[in-house]
Amino acid sequence: MPAAPSGPVDWQLAERIAVRVSGREPFAESYHYASLEPDFAELTAEAEELVYQATGLRSLAGPARARVTDRAGWVHANVNSFSRLLRPLTERLEERVSNSRMAPVARRATGVELGLLLGWMSGRVLGQYDLLVIEEENPDDQDVVYYVGPNVIALEKRFAFPPREFRLWLALHEVTHRAQFTGVPWLREHFLGLVERSLDAVDPDPKRFLNALRRFVESSREGRNPLEDGGLVALLATPEQGEVLRRISGMMSLLEGHGDVTMDRAGTGRIPSAERFSRVLHQRRQTASPGVKLVQRLLGLEAKFNQYEQGEKFIHAVEAEGGQALLHRAFEAPENLPDLDEIRDPERWIRRVRVEASTAV
Repeated sequence: MPAAPSGPVDWQLAERIAVRVSGREPFAESYHYASLEPDFAELTAEAEELVYQATGLRSLAGPARARVTDRAGWVHANVNSFSRLLRPLTERLEERVSNSRMAPVARRATGVELGLLLGWMSGRVLGQYDLLVIEEENPDDQDVVYYVGPNVIALEKRFAFPPREFRLWLALHEVTHRAQFTGVPWLREHFLGLVERSLDAVDPDPKRFLNALRRFVESSREGRNPLEDGGLVALLATPEQGEVLRRISGMMSLLEGHGDVTMDRAGTGRIPSAERFSRVLHQRRQTASPGVKLVQRLLGLEAKFNQYEQGEKFIHAVEAEGGQALLHRAFEAPENLPDLDEIRDPERWIRRVRVEASTAV
């Protein structure tokens, strides 16, 4: 008999639910599917070289490994990633709930919720870089650039995208993120350290939910979107978590903006349809149904979409002031990273790093 699931999340149930929700994959049987594996292996390697030429970032972890997967495979990879990332928090919560008679019910309920989330996302994601720390267990399943094959083919068919161009375009985005996290020696550990600090500050007090509800109502009355900075996670955050989340949001805005700008520059002359790809995917997000948009706000996905736009504006403003040399200051040390306020007001970041540079001299 397999051991009964322990901890506050039933990960096995989450995976089963997600796979069921992910739905049928009509393009998984397409004769075009066989071209994905060799194409992404070749184009991911090409993308690495193009990103290096555009940014000077070379991965310190060796060549990227491309893996084409179906939705179920993407779900499995993300269940493993979530369980590793949240392990410090789930182990701490297990100590508090292990003696509760409601623990099994809560464990299954959390598994169902996570499964519904991952199942819904599995039908929309195209590619993903798994940046988590390499562990001894299953090292071949970590530090991998994933491409969700059926979703890629579905978009190519629906919008008549040239397959090789679109696949290189996707590879450039994911490989840029890998180059950031494995080419800047301190960035991966710094990011994971911020996540760990955020998890350490989790407060399970029910009053936290009541206070969050009050802030939601007050912000709505003032005409502000209370979910714009990170969805429910940001709304429920403690003051300490809120500060860490703003630092994470600032960093991710920088990286997403840098990723988009690098994608455009690295693909110049190689991807004639790049502008159309970007326009179609942007319109796809904007024309989502009201229900989907609500889910995106609650999950913080709308905040992630904002990161692309805000990050690009930050990159262009900084380069207009001091070129790539000034932008590269952000990647020199953790303290040079912009926070969310500086992303939205690049002049604040420019003044800060210049003052720090002159003080150091």
